[in-house]
Amino acid sequence: MKTSALLASSLVCGASAFAPAPQSHARSTEMSAALPRETVLAEPDSIEFGSVWDPLGLSEMGSDETIAWFRHAEVKHGRVAMAAFTGWWAVGAGVRLPGEISHGLDFASLPSKGLEAWDAVPGWGKAQMLLFAGLIEFHDELFFSRRGTHYMKGGVPGKNMVPGLFDPFGISKGKSEEALARGRSSEIKNGRLAMIGIAGMWAAATLPGSVPLQPPC
Repeated sequence: MKTSALLASSLVCGASAFAPAPQSHARSTEMSAALPRETVLAEPDSIEFGSVWDPLGLSEMGSDETIAWFRHAEVKHGRVAMAAFTGWWAVGAGVRLPGEISHGLDFASLPSKGLEAWDAVPGWGKAQMLLFAGLIEFHDELFFSRRGTHYMKGGVPGKNMVPGLFDPFGISKGKSEEALARGRSSEIKNGRLAMIGIAGMWAAATLPGSVPLQPPC
């Protein structure tokens, strides 16, 4: 009888060793800690469209973490588009930095059209720009994980975590949460307009006549 009990007990213990371990409550909480999609989609106020501007239904895809990732990516693309649009406009307006962009090539000699100016930049110059952008992206994720709450775990999507990059003079310090929320909404809207603007300028430069009333750029 004792032998049978021992055998039965060893079988139960052996089976439990191969049973899947129960997931901890902490991990479940961590995976669902992103801001609710309703909170993320509440900004910006898109009353001009009557509701959330989402003709493709992307806001219905995935979990709250997915929506937080979408918003973080949207804000970053908007910032890049604003920088690109400003740079394209500045080149077209004749604004030039002093000195040389590379040995034997002055900034003043760059063409006034956006894509032609980009083509005139030496390959190593383009590589430096892309490397700089990659370093910003890497350190943004790194600082999000080490110096704050990650945007997929309850942090604010779109918040810049690279010190001194987007607010070197500390203008946002001391502002209320309401003022910061208004600033985020304005940034998202300006970024969306900039994405449309840079896409339009690229189309006008590559497909003549594709953008009505747009002068050569």
